[in-house]
Amino acid sequence: MQTKTFDEVLGKFGAVVFAENFDMIVAVANGGIIPAAILNQRLNVEIQLLRINLRDNNQQPKYDSPRLLSPVDFEFKDRTVLLVDDRVKTGASLRLAIELLQGAKLIKTFAVNGNADYALYNGECFRFPWIL
Repeated sequence: MQTKTFDEVLGKFGAVVFAENFDMIVAVANGGIIPAAILNQRLNVEIQLLRINLRDNNQQPKYDSPRLLSPVDFEFKDRTVLLVDDRVKTGASLRLAIELLQGAKLIKTFAVNGNADYALYNGECFRFPWIL
């Protein structure tokens, strides 16, 4: 599996230009937590977690479809949301998250790697430099 340095990936975070002003960041936990935290250093908005799981630590499907592991316990209605995940392979987790966040004013997606409204990379999988 390919590797990238933390500085290389962090540089890509700094180069992203957002067209929207977000009211909040919602991280798909666990993978989206670190990318969301990095983005929050720049955007300085409320950050929340949406506990959705599909894959195990080896990136193999754990369930037939993504599952919500704990209830949505934050207010998102009428807010502009940046929905953050680390890797988007099938898009199933993001689709579930978007369903759960219906009522938000606007939802834009962000991925470190994969197909999203904002993505640092959209190609071959690589090991994220923050994973030990």
